[in-house]
Amino acid sequence: MATFGNLTDRLSAAFKNLRGKGKLSPADVDGTVREIRRALLEADVNLEVVKEFTGRVRERALSDEVSKALNPAQQVVQIVNEELVTILGGQQRRLEFAKTPPTIIMLAGLQGAGKTTLAGKLAKWLAADNHTPLLVAADLQRPNAVTQLQIVGEQAGVAVYAPEPGSVGEEPKKGIFGKSQGDPVKVAKDSIKFARDKQYDVVIIDTAGRLGVDAELMKQAGDIRRAVDPDEVLFVLDAMIGQDAVTTAKAFQEGVDFTGVVLSKLDGDARGGAALSVASVTGRPILFASTGETLDDFEPFYPDRMASRILDLGDILSLIETAQKNFDEEEARKTAEKFATDSFTLEDFLAQMQQLKNMGSIKNMLGMLPGARGMKQQLENFDESEIGRTEAIIQSMTLKERRMPKLLNGSRRLRIAKGSGTTVTEVNSLVNRFEQASKMMKTVAKGGVPNVPGMGPIPGARFGKAKAQAKKGSKSGNPAKRAAENAALAAGAAARPASAAGSGFGLGGGGNAPTPNPEDLAAMQKLLGGRG
Repeated sequence: MATFGNLTDRLSAAFKNLRGKGKLSPADVDGTVREIRRALLEADVNLEVVKEFTGRVRERALSDEVSKALNPAQQVVQIVNEELVTILGGQQRRLEFAKTPPTIIMLAGLQGAGKTTLAGKLAKWLAADNHTPLLVAADLQRPNAVTQLQIVGEQAGVAVYAPEPGSVGEEPKKGIFGKSQGDPVKVAKDSIKFARDKQYDVVIIDTAGRLGVDAELMKQAGDIRRAVDPDEVLFVLDAMIGQDAVTTAKAFQEGVDFTGVVLSKLDGDARGGAALSVASVTGRPILFASTGETLDDFEPFYPDRMASRILDLGDILSLIETAQKNFDEEEARKTAEKFATDSFTLEDFLAQMQQLKNMGSIKNMLGMLPGARGMKQQLENFDESEIGRTEAIIQSMTLKERRMPKLLNGSRRLRIAKGSGTTVTEVNSLVNRFEQASKMMKTVAKGGVPNVPGMGPIPGARFGKAKAQAKKGSKSGNPAKRAAENAALAAGAAARPASAAGSGFGLGGGGNAPTPNPEDLAAMQKLLGGRG
């Protein structure tokens, strides 16, 4: 996430000075804490939060838990990680659903925070979890807000309750709710009855916002809350507004109160102080984070995972969950078996590419890997449109060409290049990469270790040398000893378990045609697919 990019860099620089030190002096700790303080203030974190955070870090860093540690530098990083988790809210909290449907969720926040789009994201996320959400257009003041919600609802594949057209084309006069705007409180109240009649189990109410906090905004939000008695009131906060986030959050808490926070625009290029301040200042948990522009760029907020991302420790759990959600188990197993039998084709490769696209931004996924900030330049230069060009090239081939790439002679490649809007060089490059990848995956599927260009010998990998020794047998000059050693070698080979040869990935080995474990291959294929 770009929001914490600068903060991650500053914190990494602060920890560099601690590396290689067997024991930390108070001066070392004070210097590091000072750098952490500067990094947080630059990220626009609330001053009181910074003071409390750095005070706890300093106290713990000077304690016995660090002075007696084998690696004091790592211990300090661990302390900072734990304290970051604390100010981000500690434990992750899930949505609380009503015992008797429908569950009512009210969205509140300033205009421009992204409430309407976020309503669609939340609805789509709930629908994927087997709920039947209903979006309610209770923002009757912002021009075309009702129309926008209807479009978002259609994109998310969920129903929208919009009995009033709302304001169209121009800003309404302040304080006036004429026929053209309708009564948002009545719309919200009527939507609950509609949801019960039509058996929707979640109601998401999109309310009006303002450019700033004012009494009218708070009154309308308060009236809607009293009318519908929501199970959750989610305050939608723009993660890019810095220190103003704290002021706005406090105002909404005093005027309307809310049960949780949703951070929008967390993929922005801002300093991210809102996310690090709001949970501590309001005492309300962050429930969700909006991480991009599409309706799928939405995820539950985990304080521990976010802290790991900020410290560049990676977020492998989220990466695995994304892969599990988007990769079909049965298809992955079939693909793995094709690797083992050397029947993997460009047609299968295209299907894998399309599944990979469903996982969202490749850059975001790579950013979840530990040490991703060290690949900052490579990530910035990563061209996600390359996947689209690869798809176009394969789709320009005939079915026979996809299944038998050896048919691709010069004239066919020229035709494919013209059909896909690419060059012959790009077509050649794709075919060459595919052939290399197929060879590598076939080797891995059979329990071997692939020869990766630029990579030296892999420790513990014993293949050709052991086989040669087995063929040659004992070299002893004593005939009796030689016969005994050869007999022992033969007995050992016979008794050796099938997985002993080339079992680095837990696959079957031993023999010329090992039988792969489909589950292991499927898991490996998921991992390789997730890496893109």
